[in-house]
Amino acid sequence: MRRSLRRIFLDQERLPLSQKVYDWLVRPAESELAASGIKTLVFALDGSLKNIPMAALHDGQQYLIEKYSVALTPSLQLLESRPLAREQINVLVGGLSEARQGFSGLPGVEFEVKQIKSKIPTQVLLNQQFTSKALQDQIKAVRFPVVHLATHGQFSSNAENTFILAWDERINVKELGGLLQARAQNERKPIELLVLSACQTAVGDNRAALGMAGVAVRSGARSTLATLWSVDDRSTSSFMVEFYQGLAQSQVTKVQALRDAQLALLKQPEFRHPYFWAPFVLVGNWL
Repeated sequence: MRRSLRRIFLDQERLPLSQKVYDWLVRPAESELAASGIKTLVFALDGSLKNIPMAALHDGQQYLIEKYSVALTPSLQLLESRPLAREQINVLVGGLSEARQGFSGLPGVEFEVKQIKSKIPTQVLLNQQFTSKALQDQIKAVRFPVVHLATHGQFSSNAENTFILAWDERINVKELGGLLQARAQNERKPIELLVLSACQTAVGDNRAALGMAGVAVRSGARSTLATLWSVDDRSTSSFMVEFYQGLAQSQVTKVQALRDAQLALLKQPEFRHPYFWAPFVLVGNWL
């Protein structure tokens, strides 16, 4: 199923595989879910399933994301579930649009950053401004509930191979945790949401999603929004615009904003293939 989510696979090749996994995981509970009025499914996955986007499971008529909001958790006991405080939401954005350290440029990042700024109060560190020290200084100076990093990066079950790319260096997961925790001693409020745009999981690593969860745990962030593979630049920008538009509304949870953004892509003919909208996953607190 993971291979079938590449763009080269047709619906008739992909959907039977998505339906088979749906039959294993969801269909046995369908009647109970419907009877209970369930709106959000939270998966605690293991093994190869960690790298399968649950949103792309298919019941023969529609995708799971068309029926439910979908979130992931490394453990139901690991992170406290608490709604995002809306009255003071603001975003720190760090991004790279230019090629750097052997990685290609991400031209959609500038549009992505511009659109986020139009939806929500935002402080931006772009290209040369986006260094590890500048990131740390901004986090020390202002309490940002949301930190958005639009840059290359990779998640792996090996902490040494889990990193994001800043202008001056690769920041591995341990260093990133330290940067994001760089607050005054009396500051008790954690980062509510860490968004990792344009990052991907390590190919062939069935435990790579643990690296993603590890970013959240090490940084003290309540939840992390990231992608299971490197996604098309334009569709990512379009997704982020929709996501922040939802997040800026009161009474909309993180997982609802995620679902609305995925459905918005699904409804666009050029982005209807799951390759474009399925890899976005929310790990941790979904409220």
